[in-house]
Order: sequence, then structure tokens, then C-alpha cells
Amino acid sequence: MMTTTIHTRMKLLACYLLLTGFLMAGCRKDRPGNDPITYGNSFALTVYTDKAMYKPGDVIQFSLNKPLAGNIKIRYRHLGETISEASLSGNSWSWTAPAADYTGYMVDLYEQLDGKEKIHASIGVDVSSDWSRFPRYGFLTNFGQLGTDEVNKVIKNLARHHINGLQYYDWLYKHHWPMAGTAAAPQSNWKEIANKDVYLSTLKQYISAGHAQNMRSMFYNLAFGALNDAAADGVAEEWYAYKDASHGTKDKHDLPEPFFKSDIYVLDAGNTGWQNYIAAKNADVYATLDFDGYHVDALGDRGNLYTFNGQSINQAATFKPFLEAMKNAAPSKKLVMNAVNQYGQQASISKSPVDFLYTEVWGPNERFEDLATIITNNDFYSSNTKRTVLAAYINYAKADNPGYFNTPAVLLADAVIFAFGGSHLELGEHMLGKEYFPNNNLQMSDELKSALLRYYDFLVAYENLLRDGGSFNQPALTSTSLPLSAWPGATGRVAVQGKTVGNRQVVHLFNFSNANSLNWRDTDGTQAKPAVIENAAMQFTATGTVKKAWVASPDSNNGVAIPLTFTQTGNAVSFTLPSLQYWDMLVFEY
Repeated sequence: MMTTTIHTRMKLLACYLLLTGFLMAGCRKDRPGNDPITYGNSFALTVYTDKAMYKPGDVIQFSLNKPLAGNIKIRYRHLGETISEASLSGNSWSWTAPAADYTGYMVDLYEQLDGKEKIHASIGVDVSSDWSRFPRYGFLTNFGQLGTDEVNKVIKNLARHHINGLQYYDWLYKHHWPMAGTAAAPQSNWKEIANKDVYLSTLKQYISAGHAQNMRSMFYNLAFGALNDAAADGVAEEWYAYKDASHGTKDKHDLPEPFFKSDIYVLDAGNTGWQNYIAAKNADVYATLDFDGYHVDALGDRGNLYTFNGQSINQAATFKPFLEAMKNAAPSKKLVMNAVNQYGQQASISKSPVDFLYTEVWGPNERFEDLATIITNNDFYSSNTKRTVLAAYINYAKADNPGYFNTPAVLLADAVIFAFGGSHLELGEHMLGKEYFPNNNLQMSDELKSALLRYYDFLVAYENLLRDGGSFNQPALTSTSLPLSAWPGATGRVAVQGKTVGNRQVVHLFNFSNANSLNWRDTDGTQAKPAVIENAAMQFTATGTVKKAWVASPDSNNGVAIPLTFTQTGNAVSFTLPSLQYWDMLVFEY
């Protein structure tokens, strides 16, 4: 993705200089010792399912990556309730998804040892007939001449994280002519804007492999981009956006050449001539490739713009008619549009026929509370009908050079995003650290790989509390042994945020007690790892009689819910919190 800031242009220039040999670090696509494929820790016991998500009534196939001996039970849960159990026999088994649509489940393997329950492994299961209800978005960047095994490895690992939609970044031939050739005679390969090879066969393999895992594919393109040869391809001068009222200077997004083919010239997305033109080009895309929809990118606030005839353009207001035109042209296809730092989101994008909301987050929205605010604002803008995906780039400056992502930064950001009902665009062939998606300088440690599996299992298993409605509130929670602070919290304290969902009061605890900053980006990778807090005495002020209390965390017990023993005197509910590292979710059921 690209924004219009000078800072971003300099980053793209740095990528260019590096890739042409002038720099020694940053934006390298491949280098010795870099494995962009494997996410899971192969040494840990891991449960796999055969798809990223399921429809009600589907047969779900489970498998283990290694044998597990003992008197092992398989337990199927929805939130804190056990639905059924079975004995494990062998390394694979099946389960028929229940009839309830849009429901998350936790499946765990456990046994009783010395009178205590030991959780060996777990996995989340999403039963949803439409992926956009609970979107978990990933990305792809490499469409060179890949073999089937390499494609399947990428898709399998993304599916294990329950990624159910993929953004195909910079796959296109030209922004104004995305599919090289025509529907009748598509080209077998071409160069994308950064002059990297794209193979039609690889795109088809990825789309097919994704569909086999119930993973949808969205093709990336700007709403309004054209390259410098667009006139020869039928793009009219009258369709552009101009920096002056006398159409003397076209607006453009500068890119360093010759690494990039061309600067990107900006069209008026509200111009019906342009809408008809690009809709016809998109029809060629859909006729050639089985994409499921169009990921529409933007460039943020471009300042004062004018039509060819000198009329002022309110660019944000053009997004809605553009998206409506794209939907009318391809009614069965999904749409999503990037609201760069929320530009155009409230009045235009959120009111258009997009299937979920997507925000690329930039300064000054650098604090954890800003992530939460964007998600809750998006819920409000869409009347709580469209979920949010955030493109939020962690360890941004650190990603200029080879190294490792800072695990505490990633997990604290994901905890906040997930708890407030969003998901995080961060996983593809590698983990994302820059808006230029091919940058894979930063790798994931084994600790982070293992943790992210648990976090995505948690996001899925508890999606009906995290992402399925409810009202945020501020519950009364006190502790004699835990430094609590109401959301958005403070360094040196544990932030508390509540939410009511039906008859449940949910309480999220975010451990900022060791944090050196409340900036989610942790641009230089210095965020500190929180110390584990154990057996903290706590008291919750209830609004009625609590029938059941439990706690779940992606950081402990493989995400499986732990019942809480409590006493209630009047409205005061006393209990002991077993442990807290990054994020705990308490649930009190009335």
C-alpha cells in the first residue's frame, strides 16, 4: 500500500536503491537463511484442520503433526460450554460442524493426570457461511514461477491461522489495465509495477489452493490509478484529477524509476467514464481469474483537486459512487476499500457496498487507544454491521534492516485489536512490517510463531464475544495485588476494558505493567515483555447474581477457558486470577 507522505516516498526510494544494489539492507525479497514459508513451530504438538473455515454441517477433518499417547479426550466447546467429548484414537479424526451459523468453537485435547486437567493442544474452528462476517485477512506478494508445493505450503500455513481472505498485492500489469492481455487472450506472464515477474499460472494456483481451504482471493488495485502510457490504452484526459483548475498538471504519486515502471497518475474516481472503463477491465480480470472480489486501495488525502472542467473534487465523496459502480458491474463479487488513516471512511466508504471496513493506520494514530478508537468508530459508522481489518505496521523503522520482530509489540497490538473486535493484516508469505508488502527483513522468532497460532485460535474460538456485537463499558474491578487502570490505561499498570454481550459481562485485561510505551507501532522494537502475574486477588462489582465465571487467554492453557471459583456477597464478586501475561479475558455470566 502507498500513502502520499514524503516519508513513505523516501521509504520506497530506499527499497529501490537497495534492490538495485546501492544499499545493503531493507526491502530485500530473498536472502540466505530466510524462510518466508513456515510459521508454526514444528517441534510443538499442533492440531490442524483441513480448511480455514467451515459452513454449518460441513465435516471438519482434524490431524496432529505428531503422535500423542495416553488417555486423551477431544473436547468441543463454544465459549465456556462443553458441547461434546470423544476419545482420541490415532492422529486424525473428524467432527460435523453444528448447524449454528457464524459461530466460533474451541477444540482441545486433554487428559486427567494426578487429578488435574492437562491441556496438550487446541485449535479454534470458525463455522461461518460468509467469510466477511469475521474477516481474517492475509496477503500475497510473490507471483513468480512457483511450484505447487511452494504455493500449498503458503496456503496451508495461512489456513492454520484461519486466514479466510487474501489480498493479492501488486499482481497487476498496469493500474489502468490490470489483466495483461484480454479475457479472450490473456498473457501467460508480465511485469508488475516494480518490474517483478507475474505468472498467470501462479495466480491460478494460489486462487485454487485458497478455495480448496475455504479462503477467498481479492485482487488489489487503486480506485483511480493510471500509468504514463494510459492515453494509448484509451484513458481520456477528461477523467483525471488535476492540481489546478485549468487542467495543467495531473495529480500523481511519484515513484522512483527505473525500478518502478511509472509514476501513478490519479483519476477522478467519481467520473463515470473512468468507472465504466475500469469496470470493463475488471470484467477481464474476473473472466480470466477466479478472484472473489476487488480490494480497492487509495492514497489518503490528496489536497485540492479539480476535474478537467475546473470543478473542485471532494475526493473522499467520490469513493461511494465508485464502489457502487463496481458493485453494479460485478454484483456477486466482494468489495473492500482502504480508508487510509480513516480518510473517507465515515461518510463514504462505510456507507458503500463494501463487505467489511479496512483502515491503514498512520500517525498521529500511534497509541493503543487509537487502534481501539478506529475499530469502535468503524462499528458506529456501519451501524455495527461491518467488521474491521487494520493494516498496522509493527516495528516500522526496525524493518529497514534484517532482524526479528519484537514479540511483545506484536502480541500487545494484536491483543488490543482482537479484544476490540478487529483483526490485523499481518500474515502472508512472511509477516508484515512495511506498507511495501514485499519487504520481509524482519523474521518471526519461534516464540512469536507459537504465540500467533494461539492468538489466531483465540480470535476464532471466542469470535462471538470479540466480534459479534455487544456494548463496551467500564466495569468496576479492583485488586489489592494488581495495579489496575481503566482503559486506555497507563504504563506500569494493567488496563481494564469491559463489554456486555447478552447475559455476559466480558472484562479484558491488558498487561502494560512493564511497558516502556503505549505506542503500538514500537517502531524501533524496544517494547518490553510483561512479567507474568500469578494468583492475583480481585473483586468485581456485578449488576446481578453471577451464575458462572471463567477466564481465557491466548497466553495460557492453550487458550482453553478456565472456570473461576468465586464468592458473591451482594454485588461484590471475589475471585483469584490464575495468571496474566499479555491479555486475559474474564467472563461473568448472569
